[in-house]
Amino acid sequence: MSSFILLFGCLGLGLLLQHVKQFPKNSAQVLNQFIIYISLPALALYFIPEIKLNSTVLLPVGVAWICFAGAALFFWSLGKAFGWSRKLIGCLILTGGLGNTSFVGLPVIEALYGPDSLETVILIDQPGTFVVLSTVGIALAASFSRGTTSAAIIARKIFFFPPFIAFLLALLLNILNLHFSADIKDVFQRLGSTVSPLALVSVGLQLRPEWRSRHWSFLALGLTFQLLLAPLLILGLYYGVFGASGELLQISVLEAAMAPMITGSIVAASYGLKPRLASMMVGFGIPISFLTLAFWYWVLRVVIG
Repeated sequence: MSSFILLFGCLGLGLLLQHVKQFPKNSAQVLNQFIIYISLPALALYFIPEIKLNSTVLLPVGVAWICFAGAALFFWSLGKAFGWSRKLIGCLILTGGLGNTSFVGLPVIEALYGPDSLETVILIDQPGTFVVLSTVGIALAASFSRGTTSAAIIARKIFFFPPFIAFLLALLLNILNLHFSADIKDVFQRLGSTVSPLALVSVGLQLRPEWRSRHWSFLALGLTFQLLLAPLLILGLYYGVFGASGELLQISVLEAAMAPMITGSIVAASYGLKPRLASMMVGFGIPISFLTLAFWYWVLRVVIG
């Protein structure tokens, strides 16, 4: 329950701080940079060296990659058909193709399936969602922000993206079976725990609903893919094609149905990909997702069993 209180509390705090004149106007940008340079690298260094790498990780890790690929195909096709701008297409792919598999996903899945389920959640989140954002997500943001961008520039943005550098280091430590001391891990955990509260405050600072905005139709479309079509895609593939069952299937589908990823919206905003729409995707997606998650949980437990 405390995780949900923190979630809505920080989002509301960001909304309130919009009206505090003494609060700097660029606070959201400063918070975003702290998250990218400090919090996310710490999270990678805390979790990834401890993950057991074997063939059983493929299905959980694949959730984010499949959903992102599906979003890219879906929104790119619609964008080409209706003449959308590249910035709009990029924003929808980043915010509609990446789920909040950590901050919303961790407490929800733990509440439903117990502490042992977190190993599967971490596999979906770290080598899955986190790496998708750090690689193809950054490449897409760089490419769509200013039209055509050279491969060299995109590669440089990826390899100098602080969370990706931390991921490569953490993966190397995992392969070499090297581990940080308990004290160092505790430091990484504390720094990594700042991701969600700071990100939610940042989203709240940027969330300014405009009732006459043309973003509402795109918001509805983005959330429809993220909350309904993405989990349907995973359910069809994992249950119908790969024959997955039990908690692995259920957790994979529910994680695919999570609200849009906060960090994905931050990256979209940082690259100028419709920042207000990106914030709206998270701000409205999180509360709406609790209704759609209840629907998917019912489907998985009652209909499929």
